[in-house]
Amino acid sequence: MTTSSWVPVPDGSPFGVHALPYGIFSAAEEDPRVGVAIGEYVLDLAPVAAEESLDGAHVFAEGTLNPFLALGRPAWRAVRAWLNELLTVEAYRDIVEPHLLPAADVRLQLPFQVADYVDFYASEHHAANVGRIFRPDSPGLPTAWRHLPIGYHGRAGTVVASGTDIVRPCGLRADQGGPSYGPTRRLDVEVEVGFVVGVPSVLGQPVPVERFADHVFGVVLVNDWSARDIQAFEYVPLGPFLGKSFATSVSAWVLPLDALAHARVTPPPRDPQPAAYLQDAAGEPGGLDLALEVDWNGSVVARPPFAGMYWTAAQQLAHLTANGASLRTGDLYASGTVSGPERDQRGCFLELTWNGAEPVSLADGSTRDFLRDGDTVTIRGSAPGPDGARVGLGEVSGTVLPASG
Repeated sequence: MTTSSWVPVPDGSPFGVHALPYGIFSAAEEDPRVGVAIGEYVLDLAPVAAEESLDGAHVFAEGTLNPFLALGRPAWRAVRAWLNELLTVEAYRDIVEPHLLPAADVRLQLPFQVADYVDFYASEHHAANVGRIFRPDSPGLPTAWRHLPIGYHGRAGTVVASGTDIVRPCGLRADQGGPSYGPTRRLDVEVEVGFVVGVPSVLGQPVPVERFADHVFGVVLVNDWSARDIQAFEYVPLGPFLGKSFATSVSAWVLPLDALAHARVTPPPRDPQPAAYLQDAAGEPGGLDLALEVDWNGSVVARPPFAGMYWTAAQQLAHLTANGASLRTGDLYASGTVSGPERDQRGCFLELTWNGAEPVSLADGSTRDFLRDGDTVTIRGSAPGPDGARVGLGEVSGTVLPASG
């Protein structure tokens, strides 16, 4: 794949020709449709595909990526190769250039219709820290944690696009004098990476680890907003519910798996060895070397490393279908909070401030334990690309509004 484009791409741009993520945009009063990010532009795919008589061109006129996602891996790869040619061969400039829209002039929307949403718990450092905070008299890791990817089923209807404001949720909170109802006092973020399913599977037929790339189209950044005082009171014995179901933000751009070919790394050793259906596939390693950062009101407070995640995305897909549960186009599953061994690598404020006992100082001189109304959190990510370049995952951002009740 050629890595130099005739489209001007500023140095340090996350979206060079080696990235080419897909999203849904609207311009002026026009209907939403599919676009691809390149530098500081969005390529309007529908008119270009129609002019080029591309097979399946109609999917790019849709207001969601789902029809394109459903086409499958051969189509994904063919379109990616076609885009690379359009954007690197000068001869296509007259066809493409009229449909390059300044990114600043378009409005980005939720890129795909979410069918189901599952969130995992795959960082050993995060799981151990949360265990020590919430269950100080018990082992840090649950008994099953090293045997399978633990997860919970979330609310697909509350997945929102980056830039959507987050209303502070209310619920029964864990207080010293007993439970009380009201706005959460411990609103938190969780830095995660999400995986977007394109090709569905058959009910009753598990998807093996080695079929991961046949079903998963690409990745998004995820912020699984969490109300920790509500969560702490409700989560035993069935796990998260209202403490997490009020909002989950995803980045506006979906980066294809093929853009992460240079980011593949070997995951950490597992002890004990996983069950047969969770064994790593032979060949290409299943881990991803993604660099993430957390910006809190303009201050970068953490840089969680994704390469250390204990369970891979392929293992998570195999586990969530192991009982025969079927996949649907638009399914989203997230990695769980990404945390490393150092304090500045912790991917949530519960860990970063140790449940509020160790507040964080921001660049404006203020301190924070958990989120206040008006705070803005932005998560960014990138991965190694060809020839020393970085492939951007874009960003996911949200600002906290006061409770409505």
